[in-house]
Amino acid sequence: MEPKMILKIVIDVFMSLALLVLMGYQFWGDAAHEWVGVCMLVLFIAHHVLNFGWYRSLFKGRYTPYRIIQLVINFLILIVMLIQMYSGIVMSREVFAFLPINGGLSLARKLHIIGSYWGFVLMSFHLGLHWNMFIGMAGKTIKNKKPSRARSAVLIVFGALVAAYGLYAFIKRGFIDNMLLKSEFVFLDFSESKILFYLDYIAIMGLFIFIAHYVSKIIRKITSNNKINKSIK
Repeated sequence: MEPKMILKIVIDVFMSLALLVLMGYQFWGDAAHEWVGVCMLVLFIAHHVLNFGWYRSLFKGRYTPYRIIQLVINFLILIVMLIQMYSGIVMSREVFAFLPINGGLSLARKLHIIGSYWGFVLMSFHLGLHWNMFIGMAGKTIKNKKPSRARSAVLIVFGALVAAYGLYAFIKRGFIDNMLLKSEFVFLDFSESKILFYLDYIAIMGLFIFIAHYVSKIIRKITSNNKINKSIK
C-alpha cells in the first residue's frame, strides 16, 4: 500500500478517535475538549489537503448515484466543520479565550449542539462509504486472499448485530432530539461509566457505517448492472 494511502487511513482513524473523545465532553472537561477540537480541525484540514485531487475532479467525469451521495455527504461535513469551528471559538474558555469576542453565546451553543450530533452521524456515514478500503487493508494485513462465504456471513451478522444495538443506543441517547435541537441544552451524566458510554457511541458509529457500506454496495451494483444492460442493447 502506498505511503500516502496509509497516511490517509491513519488520519481517518485519529479523526474517528477524536470524534469519540469530543462526544464524551463530560469525562474530559473544557480544556481537553477544546484542544482535541483543535486537533480535529488540523486533522480535517490535513485530510482535505491529501484528498485535494478530489476537488480537482469535481467537474470531470460522469456523476453516478454513488458519486452524488459522496459529494453531498462531503459538503455537508464541510458545512458542519465550519459551524463547529465558529461556535467552538465563540464558546471557548481556554484555547481562544484571548480573543475579544463578546456575545453570541446563545447562538453558538445551539449551533454547537446541532453540529456535534449531525457531524457524528455524517462522519460515520462517510467512513461507511469508504469501508471497502479498510476491509482491503485488513485483508492485506492478515494476508488472507482466499474468499470465504462462512467468514463473510459471520462478519455480516456481526455488523448487523452492532447496527441493531447502535439503533437502540441512537434512540436511547436522544440523537434525533439533539439533531433537531428540541432543547438548547444536552443532559450530561457525569457519573456515567466511560465504558458503557463509548460502547454506545461506537455502536452508533457502527450503525451508520453499516448502513452506508451496504447502501453504497447496492447502488454500485445497480449502476454496474445498468451499464451491462445498456452495453448488451
